[in-house]
Amino acid sequence: MPDQSSPFDNPADAFAQLLKGPQQIFAQLMPGMAAAGEDEAVGDAAQWAGNAQRLQTLWLDFQAQQAASAADKLPGLLDDSGNWLGVLQGWMRALPLANPAAQQRMWDDSLKLWEGVLGQYGIGPKAGEKGEAGPDLPRKDRRFADSKWRDQPFFALVHQTYLMLAEQVMAMADTVDSGDPMRKEQLKFAARTLVEALSPAHFPLTNPLVVERTMATHGANLVKGMEHLLADLKRGQLTHVDPQAFKLGENIAVTPGKVVRQTPLYQLLQYSPATPNVLEVPLVIFPPWINRFYILDLSPQKSFIKWATEQGITVFVVSWKSADESMAEVVWDDYISAQIDAIDAIRARLGVSSVHAIGYCVAGTTLAATLAILARRGEAGKVRSATFFTAQVDFEKCGELKLFINDKQFETLEKLSAKHGYLDGRYMATAFNLLRGNDLIWNYVVNNYLLGQDYPAFDLLHWNGDVTNLPAKWHQSYLRDLYRDNKLVVPDALSANGTPIDLTRIETPAYIQAGREDHIAPAESVFRLTRHLRGDNLFLLAGSGHIAGVVNPPSAKKYQYWTNPQPCDTLDQFVSGATETPGSWWPHWLDWLRTQDSAEVPAKGKRVPGGKGDKVLEDAPGSYVKAR
Repeated sequence: MPDQSSPFDNPADAFAQLLKGPQQIFAQLMPGMAAAGEDEAVGDAAQWAGNAQRLQTLWLDFQAQQAASAADKLPGLLDDSGNWLGVLQGWMRALPLANPAAQQRMWDDSLKLWEGVLGQYGIGPKAGEKGEAGPDLPRKDRRFADSKWRDQPFFALVHQTYLMLAEQVMAMADTVDSGDPMRKEQLKFAARTLVEALSPAHFPLTNPLVVERTMATHGANLVKGMEHLLADLKRGQLTHVDPQAFKLGENIAVTPGKVVRQTPLYQLLQYSPATPNVLEVPLVIFPPWINRFYILDLSPQKSFIKWATEQGITVFVVSWKSADESMAEVVWDDYISAQIDAIDAIRARLGVSSVHAIGYCVAGTTLAATLAILARRGEAGKVRSATFFTAQVDFEKCGELKLFINDKQFETLEKLSAKHGYLDGRYMATAFNLLRGNDLIWNYVVNNYLLGQDYPAFDLLHWNGDVTNLPAKWHQSYLRDLYRDNKLVVPDALSANGTPIDLTRIETPAYIQAGREDHIAPAESVFRLTRHLRGDNLFLLAGSGHIAGVVNPPSAKKYQYWTNPQPCDTLDQFVSGATETPGSWWPHWLDWLRTQDSAEVPAKGKRVPGGKGDKVLEDAPGSYVKAR
């Protein structure tokens, strides 16, 4: 049986623990670079020696700074308390690696692989089998797509052996009988995470691209990489993009609008109309407070908010406040109350009886609870229609995030948030990045730290790194009540502000969007929302995942979506009879929205925020989104 600890007991430490590899690499390379600088036969000795000295100085300065600020360091983020890799190794001990049969199989498969690979380079008993188009290696992986991994037999053998062993380790993890399905899934996730970390691409001497660049720059790439690494260690977060490339209100989140309401929990933004007439029923968007709202207002070409105004919709958006010490007592009830408050504020401001509402991810989960409460109170008419972007209410099949949910993890989260009453957003960022380690961690370790490349300017990744803090009490109850205990789909098992929640009371027309490749809110989980609503609902499956599946403007002409007008009990049944349509699903949603209420009014008066006689607080995107 595996250890009863888990690599998810303290996922916040994962970032610092994962970066131990690059730290050790730089430490090993420094003496070698210095020695190279002493040898006139190795390139420009002065450059080699200078870069070696620069590396040494950077590292010593960093260590001195860390020692000086140790007392103020964020606990758990940059220390060894989580022993993340050690826990992984404990889990890996559950694999049958010591089994003689398994060892013999690995040995036999390795010999067969080596003979086959080396034979294509004219080496060994199978020499001479190299094809005209070059070596045709048995295993393909996009991490090793560059031809340099195939040009030399050493690098070909290294990465092919790694891929073979990775396959075998994952196969062993799949066969382990832990007696607990969740433990087995945790073991498989741990095995995958460790296998990804041990890729030869992550070590300079086994990565031909890093070797070539280091020789070409006399080690300057490693100096720049060290600067990137130390900066990330200081901020406790992996940097994906140039931090200076984007500024809110200037080249990102620039759709014109005003802040028209502010509470201790949110700011309400109203956007300026872009058409002479607008739909009479306005739209309010509730983005997840786990991230900043402007995922729906990135560059103008990608902005859902800008596009919606151009379609003649009066758009309001809630910009949630990133948690601070004043929000230590905030719970789920407060977010539900905030949604109702925003709906009522918009109705009063524009003199309308109802609004259309969109809830994205966790805010969609909350929107479902809000609708149930309004229905129980006889106020369902306040919301004309509801749209759910990748939102879950039934968490039985909620995907890999559930692997982070256990009693040990709850204890750790309580300790991390006990002092200030909120969870630092960098912990959640680490957890989400771990779900896609190759794409969101290791790709950047290679590019940023080993190759020393400049950071790209990519608005979506800038948003991804713009983390928000979470109220501790809300976060704890959300994980326990929804992810662990799945209470939201049990009528009246939960309540908010004294009103029981029963999703089956919801008769509001609903549009439910899911992403086919979503790893945060899997499509199968999102589909289950259709089972719990009493009113008419339409389910749509979009190409791509949790973000790109939503942020897919028509102008991009990317991806596709699937629809199926027939009643379906399962996602598989939906897919089997679905019709595929290329491109964005946004126009499909707009057509559906207009069928709910097509009445229009002139875009004047308070439809123009900040117009004559209209008192507003400040320009969009507001101050809450800028708070750090």
